[in-house]
Amino acid sequence: MRSGRIAGQRPVKVGELVSAFLSKGKVGRQVRRVGVLDEWGERVGERIAAVTRPRSLSDAVLFVEVQTSPWLMELNMMKRGILERVNEGREDAPIEKIVFVLMDGG
Repeated sequence: MRSGRIAGQRPVKVGELVSAFLSKGKVGRQVRRVGVLDEWGERVGERIAAVTRPRSLSDAVLFVEVQTSPWLMELNMMKRGILERVNEGREDAPIEKIVFVLMDGG
């Protein structure tokens, strides 16, 4: 691995610099939030995962596509509980809001 040196400091591996950068501030929180896209099915359960697809994350807002209008209405009523499940163990980088949108053709 390559290393760099900041004036007056010991040589540091590039991986250490990147890791330190990502662990701090807004960038680090966002990187940890993005994990929700892969964890969606595990966190919301099989039934909900079967009719939804996490689409994107913008800051702390998660956008989720829903297959049908009835499910869209149902999930909007369940939103608070879903948000709690999504945020379990994510205290340092919580998702603040979920926006459910109808899938194209839904």
